[in-house]
Amino acid sequence: MRGLRLGPGGEFDTLRAVFAQLGSAGGRDLGDDCALVSLGARTLAISTDLSLEGVHFRTDWLTLREIGWRATAAALSDLAAEGADPLGVLVSLGVRDRGKRTTDDAVELMAGVGAAARSVGARVLGGDLARSPRLLVDVCALGTVARAVRRSGARAGDALWVTGRLGGAGLALRALQTGRRLDAGVRRRFAHPVPRIAAGRWLARHAARAMIDISDGLAGDAGHVAAASGVAVTLELDRVPCWPGVAPLGAARSGEEYELLVALPRRFAERDARAFRRATGVLLTRIGTCTHGRGVQMTDNGRPVAPPRGFDHFPAR
Repeated sequence: MRGLRLGPGGEFDTLRAVFAQLGSAGGRDLGDDCALVSLGARTLAISTDLSLEGVHFRTDWLTLREIGWRATAAALSDLAAEGADPLGVLVSLGVRDRGKRTTDDAVELMAGVGAAARSVGARVLGGDLARSPRLLVDVCALGTVARAVRRSGARAGDALWVTGRLGGAGLALRALQTGRRLDAGVRRRFAHPVPRIAAGRWLARHAARAMIDISDGLAGDAGHVAAASGVAVTLELDRVPCWPGVAPLGAARSGEEYELLVALPRRFAERDARAFRRATGVLLTRIGTCTHGRGVQMTDNGRPVAPPRGFDHFPAR
């Protein structure tokens, strides 16, 4: 399908096969953070994100409100990566049949959904409810944007920058998996991620060429930008801003960070990054470059390092 450029991996091989089967029914330019529909002077940005018990969350790790928040933040993060203004969310819930507790579960999940939507000025617009053997939260987020920032706009010579600090979500996940107690700040980072809506809007207004939210890990998502834009990407591991207690390689490997990786023109400088921080309260760090070629390379103080693989729902067996 013309315009379809996805990175490597079993999940994306599956998507390529699906899109090929859809043919003309699939439209053009599939594979970005959001579907984009022109509405005259503005564009409607639509993202859907599915969270499934046992795959994306565990109820012994998170409360139902936290599960609802995380699922909604993940969908809203895709709007942030387009530079969009959120309008609202549609939510489909699958809940277990537990009598009176069924209603309680739905109410608690939706309390988290509503809180996440309100945090960015959006509303819950509707949805669907069904009985399910496992909890399921499927969030469709809608927003509008004057100029969407695609994954495909990076050019050779652009610099790559990242918002915030990476590695907190991975640090929390490893602690939960091994039964270690979580520091309150690390737990909040994992359970209550903040979609970078204001950051995405600022970057869209200040010449962002390409942008993606970091959900599959820094190297994996950089690979999606490289594939979509037809460029090579070099990430400088020693520049990656890390969560306290996390090594740079661990920060680059960590998924579900929901920070933004953005390609900006060469003229964007440290003084602009300081202006960004004053406007948004969020750190912005230059961590790499785009060049002619393809794929992702990583260095550590100038020495080549093998990039860690991003998360893949369908890894090769």
